[in-house]
Amino acid sequence: MCEDETGIRRRALFVTGATAALTLGTVSFASGAGGAGSPSENEPGGRSGGEAGDGSGRETRTVRGTLPPGAPDFVYLPVEVPDGVREIHVAYTYDKPSVPAGTPGNALDIGIFDQRGTELGGRGFRGWSGGARTEFFISADDATPGYIPGPVREGTWHIALGPYTVAPQGLPYEVTITLTYGETAPTPQPVHPPERAKGRGRAWYRGDCHLHSWHSDGRRTPAEIGALARAAGLDFINTSEHNTHSSHAHWADVAGDDLLVMLGEEVTTRNGHVLALGTAPGTFIDWRYRARDNRFGKYAQKIRSAGGLVVPAHPHATCIGCGWKFGFGEADAVEVWNGPYTPDDEVSLAEWDNLLVAAVRSGRRDWLPAMGNSDAHRAPDPVGAPQTVVLADDLTREAIQEGLKAGRSYVAESRSVSVSFTASGPRGEHAGIGERLPVDREAPVTVRLEVTGAPRCTARFVTDQGLLFTSEVIPVSGAATVEWRTTASYAAYVRAELRHEAAISSLPGALAAFTNPVFLGG
Repeated sequence: MCEDETGIRRRALFVTGATAALTLGTVSFASGAGGAGSPSENEPGGRSGGEAGDGSGRETRTVRGTLPPGAPDFVYLPVEVPDGVREIHVAYTYDKPSVPAGTPGNALDIGIFDQRGTELGGRGFRGWSGGARTEFFISADDATPGYIPGPVREGTWHIALGPYTVAPQGLPYEVTITLTYGETAPTPQPVHPPERAKGRGRAWYRGDCHLHSWHSDGRRTPAEIGALARAAGLDFINTSEHNTHSSHAHWADVAGDDLLVMLGEEVTTRNGHVLALGTAPGTFIDWRYRARDNRFGKYAQKIRSAGGLVVPAHPHATCIGCGWKFGFGEADAVEVWNGPYTPDDEVSLAEWDNLLVAAVRSGRRDWLPAMGNSDAHRAPDPVGAPQTVVLADDLTREAIQEGLKAGRSYVAESRSVSVSFTASGPRGEHAGIGERLPVDREAPVTVRLEVTGAPRCTARFVTDQGLLFTSEVIPVSGAATVEWRTTASYAAYVRAELRHEAAISSLPGALAAFTNPVFLGG
Protein backbone atom coordinates (compact mmCIF):
# COMPACT_ATOMS: atom_id res chain seq x y z
CA MET A 1 0.00 0.00 0.00
CA CYS A 2 2.90 2.34 0.66
CA GLU A 3 6.41 1.65 -0.57
CA ASP A 4 9.25 4.08 -0.83
CA GLU A 5 11.65 4.33 -3.73
CA THR A 6 14.37 2.48 -1.84
CA GLY A 7 12.21 -0.41 -0.72
CA ILE A 8 10.65 0.75 2.54
CA ARG A 9 7.59 -1.37 3.28
CA ARG A 10 4.65 -0.74 5.52
CA ARG A 11 4.99 -2.40 8.92
CA ALA A 12 1.32 -2.62 9.77
CA LEU A 13 -2.11 -1.31 9.04
CA PHE A 14 -3.69 -1.00 12.44
CA VAL A 15 -6.57 0.65 14.23
CA THR A 16 -6.06 3.30 16.92
CA GLY A 17 -9.38 3.57 18.69
CA ALA A 18 -11.32 2.71 15.48
CA THR A 19 -9.38 4.99 13.11
CA ALA A 20 -7.29 3.21 10.47
CA ALA A 21 -3.63 4.23 10.37
CA LEU A 22 -0.59 3.03 8.52
CA THR A 23 2.82 2.56 10.20
CA LEU A 24 5.89 2.60 7.99
CA GLY A 25 9.26 0.95 8.57
CA THR A 26 11.40 2.38 11.35
CA VAL A 27 14.07 5.00 10.78
CA SER A 28 17.18 4.22 12.86
CA PHE A 29 20.04 6.46 13.96
CA ALA A 30 23.36 5.89 15.68
CA SER A 31 23.36 4.57 19.20
CA GLY A 32 24.00 7.99 20.70
CA ALA A 33 26.23 11.03 20.76
CA GLY A 34 29.38 8.94 20.74
CA GLY A 35 28.54 6.41 18.01
CA ALA A 36 28.78 6.66 14.24
CA GLY A 37 26.25 4.01 13.40
CA SER A 38 25.04 2.89 10.00
CA PRO A 39 21.65 2.38 8.40
CA SER A 40 19.86 -0.66 9.78
CA GLU A 41 18.40 -3.32 7.51
CA ASN A 42 14.90 -1.86 7.91
CA GLU A 43 16.03 1.73 7.43
CA PRO A 44 15.07 3.47 4.19
CA GLY A 45 18.70 3.89 3.24
CA GLY A 46 18.20 7.50 2.21
CA ARG A 47 20.94 10.06 2.29
CA SER A 48 22.74 10.45 5.60
CA GLY A 49 24.22 13.77 6.68
CA GLY A 50 27.01 14.41 9.14
CA GLU A 51 26.77 11.57 11.63
CA ALA A 52 27.40 11.75 15.36
CA GLY A 53 31.07 11.24 16.07
CA ASP A 54 32.38 13.03 12.96
CA GLY A 55 32.52 16.39 14.72
CA SER A 56 29.22 17.82 13.49
CA GLY A 57 27.10 16.46 16.34
CA ARG A 58 24.27 15.78 13.90
CA GLU A 59 22.74 12.90 11.98
CA THR A 60 20.28 13.09 9.10
CA ARG A 61 18.03 10.52 7.45
CA THR A 62 15.68 11.04 4.51
CA VAL A 63 12.64 8.92 3.71
CA ARG A 64 10.81 8.96 0.38
CA GLY A 65 7.57 7.29 -0.48
CA THR A 66 4.24 7.56 -2.25
CA LEU A 67 0.79 7.41 -0.71
CA PRO A 68 -1.95 6.12 -2.99
CA PRO A 69 -5.48 7.49 -3.34
CA GLY A 70 -7.54 6.09 -0.48
CA ALA A 71 -4.61 6.16 1.95
CA PRO A 72 -5.54 6.02 5.66
CA ASP A 73 -6.17 9.28 7.48
CA PHE A 74 -2.86 8.99 9.34
CA VAL A 75 0.49 7.50 8.37
CA TYR A 76 3.10 7.11 11.13
CA LEU A 77 6.83 7.09 10.48
CA PRO A 78 8.64 5.60 13.52
CA VAL A 79 11.99 7.17 14.40
CA GLU A 80 14.33 5.46 16.86
CA VAL A 81 15.79 8.31 18.87
CA PRO A 82 18.95 7.37 20.80
CA ASP A 83 20.14 8.84 24.07
CA GLY A 84 21.87 12.21 24.11
CA VAL A 85 19.72 14.05 21.54
CA ARG A 86 19.38 17.78 22.14
CA GLU A 87 17.06 18.62 19.22
CA ILE A 88 14.95 16.88 16.61
CA HIS A 89 14.32 18.70 13.34
CA VAL A 90 11.90 17.49 10.66
CA ALA A 91 11.40 18.88 7.14
CA TYR A 92 9.12 17.54 4.45
CA THR A 93 8.03 18.15 0.88
CA TYR A 94 5.48 16.52 -1.39
CA ASP A 95 4.47 16.74 -5.04
CA LYS A 96 1.44 18.73 -6.16
CA PRO A 97 0.65 17.53 -9.67
CA SER A 98 -2.07 19.09 -11.79
CA VAL A 99 -5.48 17.47 -11.41
CA PRO A 100 -8.71 17.70 -13.41
CA ALA A 101 -11.13 20.48 -12.50
CA GLY A 102 -13.21 19.55 -9.47
CA THR A 103 -10.73 16.90 -8.29
CA PRO A 104 -8.85 17.51 -5.03
CA GLY A 105 -5.09 17.75 -5.35
CA ASN A 106 -2.47 16.67 -2.86
CA ALA A 107 -2.46 18.08 0.67
CA LEU A 108 -0.32 16.50 3.37
CA ASP A 109 -0.37 17.52 7.04
CA ILE A 110 2.38 16.79 9.56
CA GLY A 111 2.96 16.52 13.30
CA ILE A 112 4.87 14.39 15.81
CA PHE A 113 4.43 12.16 18.86
CA ASP A 114 7.21 11.33 21.30
CA GLN A 115 8.31 8.06 22.92
CA ARG A 116 5.06 7.83 24.90
CA GLY A 117 3.23 6.68 21.78
CA THR A 118 0.48 7.60 19.33
CA GLU A 119 -2.53 6.22 21.17
CA LEU A 120 -5.72 8.25 21.02
CA GLY A 121 -5.84 10.73 23.85
CA GLY A 122 -2.51 12.24 22.92
CA ARG A 123 -0.26 11.32 25.85
CA GLY A 124 2.69 11.39 23.48
CA PHE A 125 1.53 14.43 21.50
CA ARG A 126 4.33 16.96 20.85
CA GLY A 127 2.88 19.13 18.12
CA TRP A 128 0.98 19.58 14.90
CA SER A 129 1.24 22.17 12.15
CA GLY A 130 -1.10 20.61 9.61
CA GLY A 131 -0.09 21.95 6.23
CA ALA A 132 1.01 25.35 7.53
CA ARG A 133 4.75 24.59 7.75
CA THR A 134 7.34 22.63 5.80
CA GLU A 135 9.63 22.08 8.80
CA PHE A 136 9.73 22.17 12.59
CA PHE A 137 12.06 21.49 15.51
CA ILE A 138 11.71 20.50 19.16
CA SER A 139 14.27 20.92 21.92
CA ALA A 140 14.04 21.06 25.69
CA ASP A 141 13.87 24.84 25.88
CA ASP A 142 12.25 25.81 22.58
CA ALA A 143 10.09 24.59 19.70
CA THR A 144 8.54 25.77 16.47
CA PRO A 145 5.12 27.38 17.06
CA GLY A 146 2.57 24.58 17.09
CA TYR A 147 4.98 22.25 18.93
CA ILE A 148 5.66 21.60 22.61
CA PRO A 149 9.17 22.18 24.00
CA GLY A 150 10.62 19.54 26.28
CA PRO A 151 13.38 16.93 26.42
CA VAL A 152 13.95 14.77 23.36
CA ARG A 153 14.02 11.48 25.22
CA GLU A 154 15.30 8.14 24.01
CA GLY A 155 12.72 5.86 22.43
CA THR A 156 10.51 5.46 19.39
CA TRP A 157 9.06 8.75 18.21
CA HIS A 158 6.49 8.91 15.42
CA ILE A 159 6.22 11.53 12.71
CA ALA A 160 2.52 11.75 11.87
CA LEU A 161 1.59 12.38 8.26
CA GLY A 162 -2.00 13.26 7.47
CA PRO A 163 -2.90 12.82 3.78
CA TYR A 164 -5.80 15.29 3.81
CA THR A 165 -6.47 14.81 0.11
CA VAL A 166 -4.63 12.64 -2.42
CA ALA A 167 -4.53 13.29 -6.15
CA PRO A 168 -5.36 10.46 -8.58
CA GLN A 169 -1.62 10.20 -9.38
CA GLY A 170 -0.79 9.53 -5.73
CA LEU A 171 1.12 11.61 -3.22
CA PRO A 172 4.93 11.33 -3.45
CA TYR A 173 6.57 12.72 -0.30
CA GLU A 174 10.01 13.18 1.23
CA VAL A 175 10.69 13.49 4.97
CA THR A 176 14.10 14.51 6.34
CA ILE A 177 14.89 13.96 10.03
CA THR A 178 17.92 15.55 11.67
CA LEU A 179 19.02 14.78 15.23
CA THR A 180 21.40 17.15 17.00
CA TYR A 181 23.33 15.78 19.96
CA GLY A 182 24.55 17.64 23.00
CA GLU A 183 23.62 18.91 26.42
CA THR A 184 20.05 20.06 26.90
CA ALA A 185 18.84 23.30 28.42
CA PRO A 186 16.13 23.41 31.12
CA THR A 187 12.52 23.42 29.93
CA PRO A 188 10.84 26.69 30.93
CA GLN A 189 7.87 26.50 33.27
CA PRO A 190 4.78 27.64 31.32
CA VAL A 191 2.99 30.78 32.47
CA HIS A 192 -0.68 31.09 31.57
CA PRO A 193 -3.09 34.05 31.47
CA PRO A 194 -5.30 34.65 34.51
CA GLU A 195 -8.93 33.49 34.47
CA ARG A 196 -10.18 36.92 35.50
CA ALA A 197 -9.98 40.45 34.13
CA LYS A 198 -11.15 43.62 35.82
CA GLY A 199 -14.65 43.66 34.37
CA ARG A 200 -17.69 45.82 35.17
CA GLY A 201 -19.70 43.41 37.30
CA ARG A 202 -22.86 42.09 35.64
CA ALA A 203 -22.69 43.59 32.17
CA TRP A 204 -22.60 42.87 28.45
CA TYR A 205 -19.13 41.76 27.35
CA ARG A 206 -17.90 41.44 23.77
CA GLY A 207 -15.73 38.58 22.63
CA ASP A 208 -14.28 36.59 19.75
CA CYS A 209 -13.74 32.91 20.51
CA HIS A 210 -12.30 31.64 17.21
CA LEU A 211 -8.85 33.02 16.39
CA HIS A 212 -5.67 31.61 14.89
CA SER A 213 -2.09 32.71 15.55
CA TRP A 214 1.18 31.47 14.08
CA HIS A 215 0.86 28.49 16.43
CA SER A 216 -1.32 26.89 13.72
CA ASP A 217 -2.15 28.26 10.27
CA GLY A 218 -2.47 31.92 11.27
CA ARG A 219 0.13 34.56 10.48
CA ARG A 220 -0.24 36.80 13.51
CA THR A 221 1.55 36.60 16.83
CA PRO A 222 -0.48 36.48 20.04
CA ALA A 223 0.62 40.07 20.75
CA GLU A 224 -0.70 41.22 17.38
CA ILE A 225 -4.01 39.48 17.98
CA GLY A 226 -4.30 41.07 21.42
CA ALA A 227 -3.78 44.54 19.95
CA LEU A 228 -6.41 43.92 17.27
CA ALA A 229 -8.86 42.55 19.87
CA ARG A 230 -8.53 45.71 21.94
CA ALA A 231 -8.97 47.87 18.85
CA ALA A 232 -12.15 45.93 18.02
CA GLY A 233 -13.60 46.73 21.45
CA LEU A 234 -13.40 43.18 22.73
CA ASP A 235 -13.43 42.25 26.39
CA PHE A 236 -12.48 38.58 25.92
CA ILE A 237 -10.99 36.21 23.36
CA ASN A 238 -10.45 32.46 23.16
CA THR A 239 -7.42 30.81 21.55
CA SER A 240 -8.31 28.12 19.02
CA GLU A 241 -5.32 26.68 17.21
CA HIS A 242 -5.87 23.67 14.98
CA ASN A 243 -5.14 20.46 16.88
CA THR A 244 -2.54 21.85 19.26
CA HIS A 245 -2.36 23.56 22.63
CA SER A 246 1.14 24.91 22.06
CA SER A 247 0.02 28.54 22.25
CA HIS A 248 -1.34 28.26 25.81
CA ALA A 249 1.96 29.34 27.35
CA HIS A 250 2.27 32.39 25.08
CA TRP A 251 -0.75 34.49 26.04
CA ALA A 252 0.06 35.64 29.57
CA ASP A 253 1.67 38.87 28.35
CA VAL A 254 -1.33 39.57 26.08
CA ALA A 255 -3.96 39.39 28.82
CA GLY A 256 -4.64 42.35 31.07
CA ASP A 257 -7.23 44.07 33.20
CA ASP A 258 -9.02 45.05 29.99
CA LEU A 259 -8.79 41.73 28.12
CA LEU A 260 -9.63 38.22 29.33
CA VAL A 261 -7.76 35.54 27.37
CA MET A 262 -9.36 32.08 27.53
CA LEU A 263 -7.50 29.02 26.26
CA GLY A 264 -8.77 26.33 23.94
CA GLU A 265 -8.29 24.46 20.68
CA GLU A 266 -10.02 24.02 17.35
CA VAL A 267 -10.37 20.26 17.16
CA THR A 268 -10.09 19.73 13.40
CA THR A 269 -11.37 16.29 12.44
CA ARG A 270 -12.05 14.96 8.96
CA ASN A 271 -15.80 15.27 9.65
CA GLY A 272 -15.99 18.79 11.02
CA HIS A 273 -14.36 21.24 13.42
CA VAL A 274 -15.28 21.95 17.03
CA LEU A 275 -14.09 24.67 19.38
CA ALA A 276 -12.90 23.55 22.79
CA LEU A 277 -13.76 26.88 24.39
CA GLY A 278 -12.13 27.91 27.65
CA THR A 279 -10.38 24.69 28.66
CA ALA A 280 -7.83 24.48 31.48
CA PRO A 281 -4.26 25.45 30.52
CA GLY A 282 -2.35 22.66 28.81
CA THR A 283 -5.45 20.71 27.76
CA PHE A 284 -5.01 18.79 24.50
CA ILE A 285 -8.04 17.30 22.72
CA ASP A 286 -7.39 14.59 20.14
CA TRP A 287 -8.85 14.90 16.65
CA ARG A 288 -7.93 11.57 15.02
CA TYR A 289 -11.39 10.08 14.50
CA ARG A 290 -14.37 10.34 12.20
CA ALA A 291 -18.08 10.36 12.98
CA ARG A 292 -18.38 6.67 12.08
CA ASP A 293 -15.84 5.81 14.82
CA ASN A 294 -18.26 6.82 17.62
CA ARG A 295 -15.46 8.60 19.49
CA PHE A 296 -16.66 12.19 19.59
CA GLY A 297 -18.72 11.80 22.76
CA LYS A 298 -15.61 10.76 24.68
CA TYR A 299 -13.66 13.83 23.60
CA ALA A 300 -16.61 16.17 24.05
CA GLN A 301 -16.70 14.95 27.64
CA LYS A 302 -12.97 15.56 27.94
CA ILE A 303 -13.53 19.17 26.85
CA ARG A 304 -16.17 19.62 29.54
CA SER A 305 -14.05 17.83 32.15
CA ALA A 306 -11.31 20.37 31.41
CA GLY A 307 -13.77 23.19 32.11
CA GLY A 308 -14.52 23.99 28.46
CA LEU A 309 -17.56 24.34 26.23
CA VAL A 310 -18.20 22.18 23.14
CA VAL A 311 -18.98 24.46 20.18
CA PRO A 312 -19.22 23.04 16.63
CA ALA A 313 -17.62 25.59 14.30
CA HIS A 314 -18.87 26.72 10.86
CA PRO A 315 -21.01 23.56 10.53
CA HIS A 316 -21.87 24.17 6.87
CA ALA A 317 -18.54 25.52 5.63
CA THR A 318 -17.70 24.26 2.16
CA CYS A 319 -14.01 23.42 2.71
CA ILE A 320 -13.09 19.74 2.56
CA GLY A 321 -13.64 18.10 5.96
CA CYS A 322 -15.33 21.20 7.43
CA GLY A 323 -18.97 20.05 7.24
CA TRP A 324 -20.22 18.97 10.68
CA LYS A 325 -21.15 15.24 10.78
CA PHE A 326 -21.26 14.50 14.54
CA GLY A 327 -24.72 15.86 15.34
CA PHE A 328 -25.47 18.40 18.06
CA GLY A 329 -26.31 16.16 21.00
CA GLU A 330 -22.98 16.88 22.70
CA ALA A 331 -22.84 20.60 21.87
CA ASP A 332 -23.07 23.41 24.43
CA ALA A 333 -23.48 26.08 21.72
CA VAL A 334 -23.00 26.32 17.96
CA GLU A 335 -21.06 28.79 15.85
CA VAL A 336 -23.74 29.99 13.45
CA TRP A 337 -21.85 32.99 12.00
CA ASN A 338 -18.19 32.57 11.03
CA GLY A 339 -16.26 35.50 9.56
CA PRO A 340 -17.71 37.56 6.69
CA TYR A 341 -21.37 36.60 6.26
CA THR A 342 -21.74 34.06 3.45
CA PRO A 343 -24.39 31.63 2.15
CA ASP A 344 -23.09 28.80 4.34
CA ASP A 345 -23.74 31.02 7.39
CA GLU A 346 -27.29 31.49 6.14
CA VAL A 347 -27.66 27.69 6.00
CA SER A 348 -26.23 27.37 9.52
CA LEU A 349 -28.68 29.99 10.78
CA ALA A 350 -31.61 28.11 9.24
CA GLU A 351 -30.46 24.78 10.69
CA TRP A 352 -30.03 26.33 14.13
CA ASP A 353 -33.53 27.75 13.92
CA ASN A 354 -34.84 24.27 13.08
CA LEU A 355 -33.13 22.95 16.20
CA LEU A 356 -34.93 25.61 18.26
CA VAL A 357 -38.26 24.60 16.72
CA ALA A 358 -37.60 20.92 17.46
CA ALA A 359 -36.75 21.76 21.08
CA VAL A 360 -39.91 23.77 21.79
CA ARG A 361 -42.21 21.35 19.98
CA SER A 362 -40.87 18.42 21.95
CA GLY A 363 -41.39 20.33 25.20
CA ARG A 364 -37.70 20.28 26.08
CA ARG A 365 -36.22 22.97 28.29
CA ASP A 366 -32.74 22.45 26.86
CA TRP A 367 -31.89 24.26 23.65
CA LEU A 368 -28.73 25.11 21.73
CA PRO A 369 -27.51 28.73 21.93
CA ALA A 370 -25.83 30.33 18.93
CA MET A 371 -22.69 32.42 18.74
CA GLY A 372 -20.51 34.09 16.11
CA ASN A 373 -16.74 34.51 15.72
CA SER A 374 -14.27 35.92 13.23
CA ASP A 375 -12.06 32.84 12.58
CA ALA A 376 -9.40 35.44 11.72
CA HIS A 377 -6.08 34.04 10.48
CA ARG A 378 -4.09 36.85 8.90
CA ALA A 379 -4.34 40.33 7.40
CA PRO A 380 -6.78 41.52 6.21
CA ASP A 381 -9.02 39.23 8.33
CA PRO A 382 -10.61 41.52 10.95
CA VAL A 383 -10.61 40.35 14.56
CA GLY A 384 -14.00 40.74 16.22
CA ALA A 385 -16.06 40.58 13.02
CA PRO A 386 -18.42 39.16 14.06
CA GLN A 387 -18.33 39.17 17.84
CA THR A 388 -20.53 37.56 20.48
CA VAL A 389 -21.92 39.91 23.12
CA VAL A 390 -22.74 38.03 26.32
CA LEU A 391 -24.44 39.05 29.55
CA ALA A 392 -22.16 37.77 32.31
CA ASP A 393 -21.87 38.34 36.03
CA ASP A 394 -18.25 39.39 35.64
CA LEU A 395 -15.33 39.23 33.24
CA THR A 396 -14.11 35.78 34.25
CA ARG A 397 -13.77 32.55 32.31
CA GLU A 398 -16.49 30.87 34.36
CA ALA A 399 -18.95 33.77 34.09
CA ILE A 400 -18.46 34.21 30.34
CA GLN A 401 -18.93 30.49 29.75
CA GLU A 402 -22.05 30.43 31.90
CA GLY A 403 -23.55 33.30 29.91
CA LEU A 404 -22.72 31.64 26.59
CA LYS A 405 -24.15 28.29 27.65
CA ALA A 406 -27.33 29.96 28.94
CA GLY A 407 -27.75 31.80 25.63
CA ARG A 408 -27.72 35.25 27.19
CA SER A 409 -26.00 36.64 24.13
CA TYR A 410 -26.32 38.15 20.71
CA VAL A 411 -23.96 38.37 17.74
CA ALA A 412 -22.97 41.65 16.10
CA GLU A 413 -20.86 42.42 13.07
CA SER A 414 -18.73 44.90 15.02
CA ARG A 415 -18.49 46.99 18.18
CA SER A 416 -20.63 49.62 16.43
CA VAL A 417 -23.78 47.53 16.72
CA SER A 418 -25.59 47.28 20.06
CA VAL A 419 -28.89 45.54 20.73
CA SER A 420 -31.37 45.36 23.60
CA PHE A 421 -34.09 42.74 23.12
CA THR A 422 -36.81 42.01 25.68
CA ALA A 423 -40.34 40.67 26.06
CA SER A 424 -42.86 41.84 28.67
CA GLY A 425 -46.25 40.61 29.84
CA PRO A 426 -49.43 42.33 31.06
CA ARG A 427 -48.54 42.08 34.77
CA GLY A 428 -45.03 43.47 34.55
CA GLU A 429 -43.40 40.14 33.68
CA HIS A 430 -40.11 40.68 31.90
CA ALA A 431 -37.53 38.49 30.12
CA GLY A 432 -34.38 39.15 28.14
CA ILE A 433 -32.28 37.24 25.63
CA GLY A 434 -31.95 33.57 26.55
CA GLU A 435 -34.66 33.80 29.20
CA ARG A 436 -38.30 32.68 29.45
CA LEU A 437 -41.31 34.98 29.93
CA PRO A 438 -43.77 33.09 32.19
CA VAL A 439 -47.18 34.22 30.89
CA ASP A 440 -50.46 32.51 30.06
CA ARG A 441 -50.75 31.28 26.50
CA GLU A 442 -53.23 33.95 25.45
CA ALA A 443 -51.80 36.84 27.48
CA PRO A 444 -50.59 39.77 25.36
CA VAL A 445 -46.81 39.97 25.03
CA THR A 446 -44.86 43.01 23.87
CA VAL A 447 -41.52 42.33 22.18
CA ARG A 448 -39.16 45.31 22.12
CA LEU A 449 -35.92 45.75 20.19
CA GLU A 450 -33.66 48.75 20.72
CA VAL A 451 -30.85 49.18 18.23
CA THR A 452 -27.87 51.47 17.70
CA GLY A 453 -25.24 51.34 14.98
CA ALA A 454 -27.38 49.72 12.25
CA PRO A 455 -28.06 52.37 9.57
CA ARG A 456 -30.24 51.30 6.63
CA CYS A 457 -30.86 47.89 8.18
CA THR A 458 -34.23 46.25 8.77
CA ALA A 459 -35.25 44.42 11.94
CA ARG A 460 -36.93 41.03 11.69
CA PHE A 461 -38.65 38.95 14.36
CA VAL A 462 -38.43 35.20 13.79
CA THR A 463 -40.47 32.64 15.77
CA ASP A 464 -41.09 28.92 15.71
CA GLN A 465 -43.72 29.76 13.06
CA GLY A 466 -41.13 31.50 10.91
CA LEU A 467 -40.55 35.14 10.04
CA LEU A 468 -43.55 37.09 11.37
CA PHE A 469 -42.47 40.73 11.38
CA THR A 470 -40.16 42.99 9.36
CA SER A 471 -39.64 46.62 10.32
CA GLU A 472 -39.24 49.65 8.18
CA VAL A 473 -35.68 50.57 7.24
CA ILE A 474 -33.74 51.97 10.18
CA PRO A 475 -32.71 55.60 9.51
CA VAL A 476 -29.14 56.63 8.72
CA SER A 477 -28.61 57.49 12.38
CA GLY A 478 -28.56 53.72 12.94
CA ALA A 479 -30.80 54.01 16.01
CA ALA A 480 -34.33 52.64 16.30
CA THR A 481 -36.84 51.11 18.69
CA VAL A 482 -39.11 48.44 17.25
CA GLU A 483 -42.08 46.82 19.01
CA TRP A 484 -44.30 43.89 18.12
CA ARG A 485 -47.17 42.22 19.95
CA THR A 486 -47.92 38.53 20.09
CA THR A 487 -48.95 35.73 22.46
CA ALA A 488 -47.29 32.55 23.71
CA SER A 489 -49.86 30.49 21.84
CA TYR A 490 -48.81 32.15 18.58
CA ALA A 491 -45.04 32.23 19.17
CA ALA A 492 -43.19 29.82 21.44
CA TYR A 493 -40.08 31.97 21.08
CA VAL A 494 -39.03 35.17 19.39
CA ARG A 495 -35.56 36.07 18.21
CA ALA A 496 -34.40 39.22 16.44
CA GLU A 497 -32.31 39.79 13.34
CA LEU A 498 -30.84 42.95 11.85
CA ARG A 499 -30.32 42.67 8.11
CA HIS A 500 -28.49 44.87 5.66
CA GLU A 501 -30.13 45.83 2.41
CA ALA A 502 -30.29 42.87 0.05
CA ALA A 503 -28.17 42.84 -3.08
CA ILE A 504 -30.90 40.73 -4.73
CA SER A 505 -34.46 41.61 -3.74
CA SER A 506 -35.58 37.98 -3.52
CA LEU A 507 -32.91 37.10 -0.95
CA PRO A 508 -32.41 38.36 2.62
CA GLY A 509 -29.56 40.78 3.18
CA ALA A 510 -26.48 39.87 5.18
CA LEU A 511 -26.77 39.90 8.94
CA ALA A 512 -25.69 42.92 10.92
CA ALA A 513 -26.72 41.21 14.18
CA PHE A 514 -28.95 38.48 15.56
CA THR A 515 -30.03 37.42 19.03
CA ASN A 516 -30.63 34.20 20.82
CA PRO A 517 -34.37 33.73 21.51
CA VAL A 518 -36.66 34.87 24.25
CA PHE A 519 -39.05 32.02 25.10
CA LEU A 520 -42.72 32.73 25.79
CA GLY A 521 -45.05 30.80 28.07
CA GLY A 522 -44.82 28.75 31.22
